Amino acid sequence: MFGSRRIARWTRRDTGTPAPRGHGRISMAVLLLAGCTPQTGTPPPAPAAPTGEALAAACEGRDGWSDPAPPAKIFGNSYYVGTCGISAVLIEAPDGLVLIDAATEEAAPAILANIRALGFDPKQIHTLLASHEHLDHVGGLKVLQDATGATVHARPEAVATLTSGEPEARDPQHGAIPPSRGVTVTGDLRDREALPIADLHLTPHATPGHTPGSTSWTWRSCDGSDCRTIAYIDSLSAVSADAYRFADHPDYVAMQRATFAKVPTLPCDILITPHPGASGLFARFAGDAPLTDPEGCRRYAEDAAKRLDARLAKEAAAK
Repeated sequence: MFGSRRIARWTRRDTGTPAPRGHGRISMAVLLLAGCTPQTGTPPPAPAAPTGEALAAACEGRDGWSDPAPPAKIFGNSYYVGTCGISAVLIEAPDGLVLIDAATEEAAPAILANIRALGFDPKQIHTLLASHEHLDHVGGLKVLQDATGATVHARPEAVATLTSGEPEARDPQHGAIPPSRGVTVTGDLRDREALPIADLHLTPHATPGHTPGSTSWTWRSCDGSDCRTIAYIDSLSAVSADAYRFADHPDYVAMQRATFAKVPTLPCDILITPHPGASGLFARFAGDAPLTDPEGCRRYAEDAAKRLDARLAKEAAAK
């Protein structure tokens, strides 16, 4: 469905590369006598990305939505730039940068700082994406959109909430989640249809349940010839406002169960979740468990299904 005009909308024109700095050692006396300037050469290599181990250590005992965290390389062209409590993932593409999730409005400056700390200019971001439309994950979108000029893309089911900032009536947490700042959004994402960004195979997957517009993402990330699929799977938890009963909404429960069945079928070498603790991401960064785990998505979905069953049983017992 993406023609050449649509592809052009997704990409930002080349902003150019700054001229390399000179690095030869030439004495001032020689320069003065020769009346010349230092020769330019190849710029020094960029500093190594902060490690996941350092990120895990920095966030030990801290999981607040806006608690600042250092950035870290996840694998290949993918980086963690979020907070101690909320994930935000930066992906380097051939034509610029993609950012998935924005944490809270308060956290947005820290996310921008993390992107710069990795050696990137935030204005290289041409695409902003989200997992689900709650303020702890999209509260910072407006700040980031204003700072980068990037386009926010979403599935049609998420457009109304992202535009208004108000969770929709079908959301189990409607009335309990404060609004966020609305953004300008293009509702052109389709389930399992890869974005037209070269080499990434960045694909949205409709995984409704936590919210009606919940979206998960998979993409291919390579470190040399070592390529793995990263799966950014949205929250699957059955959380609600106090008065909400899942048992009163059988169609919504059926939608959740369909998502639980779908998630294990997705390509999944490295699992990341919007709340890093939900998938033990920092423990894996610390080396307590393998970062790569092809069974991670299956276990994540199975655990969510068990929690929904427990919630329904609790509701039945309370009648």
